[in-house]
Amino acid sequence: MASETVKKSRYDDIINLPHHTSVVHPRMSDMNRAAQFSSFEALNGFGDEIDETGRFTDSKADIDENSKDILDEKLRIIISRLELHPEVSITYFIDDAKKSGGAYHTVNGCIKKIDSYNKTIVFTDGLSISIDSIKDINFNDIF
Repeated sequence: MASETVKKSRYDDIINLPHHTSVVHPRMSDMNRAAQFSSFEALNGFGDEIDETGRFTDSKADIDENSKDILDEKLRIIISRLELHPEVSITYFIDDAKKSGGAYHTVNGCIKKIDSYNKTIVFTDGLSISIDSIKDINFNDIF
């Protein structure tokens, strides 16, 4: 006599029931369901640190004596014409706030004053540049 043994599972009573659909809550979109299983950043900010480490900065170039003399002469010209608020382009070095080095920037504008106490050039728009950080000065207007 061949007897079949049917193995009973504790879920036999619910295994073939239809999938429950809520009448109260709307069905979640596939996009939102997928977001539940997306990767997450286990170490917050670590990606930003890696990006910061890979960011390049320039080093400040040393200015030779000849270039210093030329800059001094250009500053004397500016001082002699200060009441005319001469328009200039100044290339200067800005230190990076997060790592060693920095970057050269060029700004155009009219000079309001030269602050000899703080060793800065002040533009009419309020921008102040350290004289020690200046690499080059070009005159935009004709004297």
